[in-house]
Amino acid sequence: MNLTVKNKKTVIDPVCGMDVVPTMTEIKANINGETYYFCAEGCRKSFIDDPEKFLNPKPAKKKGWWCRYTERLEKATGGKSMNCH
Repeated sequence: MNLTVKNKKTVIDPVCGMDVVPTMTEIKANINGETYYFCAEGCRKSFIDDPEKFLNPKPAKKKGWWCRYTERLEKATGGKSMNCH
């Protein structure tokens, strides 16, 4: 089996981020009229179980004490900057 793919249109597997050539895979799913292609059956199953998790992912949590502090500050002030007197 030749795994080299050149000059083929690829799409991104929404679960793992791998490049997939739609014409070379039969692993796909239709959600809300949109067709999604997958590299493996495990990725397809994860997607079908909870498509919103992959279509509308939550932003990654910020790390470190300063980032947590600024998140709390933004939450407390509603995202507005502080006005010092």
